[in-house]
Amino acid sequence: MTQHKPFSMIREFHLADWFTLSNAFCGVGALFSVMTYLQTSAVLHLYFAFALLPLALVFDILDGRIARWRKQSSAMGRELDSLADVISFGVAPAVLAYGFGMQGLYDRIVLVYFVACGVSRLARYNITAEKLTEGGDKVRYFEGTPIPTSLLLVAVLAAGVWHGALGAEMWFGTLFIGGFQFHPLVLMFAVSGSLMISRIRIPKL
Repeated sequence: MTQHKPFSMIREFHLADWFTLSNAFCGVGALFSVMTYLQTSAVLHLYFAFALLPLALVFDILDGRIARWRKQSSAMGRELDSLADVISFGVAPAVLAYGFGMQGLYDRIVLVYFVACGVSRLARYNITAEKLTEGGDKVRYFEGTPIPTSLLLVAVLAAGVWHGALGAEMWFGTLFIGGFQFHPLVLMFAVSGSLMISRIRIPKL
């Protein structure tokens, strides 16, 4: 019978993997900050969430560079990276939007669509990454916009909070369709999600 030593998986982590996990830690921290805001109505916690997501991007960039520098890229590292990105640049921005006030039925449908697009975008990247390298060691272009572009949406939400345009004061107001709330601002998440699953080619710098 095979015996598993405690923390044996942790010993398999490379340096880059710890930066990837730091990306995920930031994303989860942002989720907790939004939940605290919903409990306390203290806007400061939204600012904590806004600050953590750009920090997640820093870790996301560093993990790839460190992996290439140390020549320690692996399938496990790639999967870790995608899972961390789903949290920090997919789920966290959607939850931020919900905390911002996009809580109507149609808003939630759009936000679920956005997250589903992000997950699909990362899954497609993982299965096509080897092909996209075209014999090299680095992907030459992206198909669809990368999921970290969701930080542009986060920046819009941060500007809204700064100007007090959240909740009932949200830009573009509130519509009622079939008795359910719809905030037109949520459509930026629909556009972002659609661009992520598109076939447009974006050169990777």
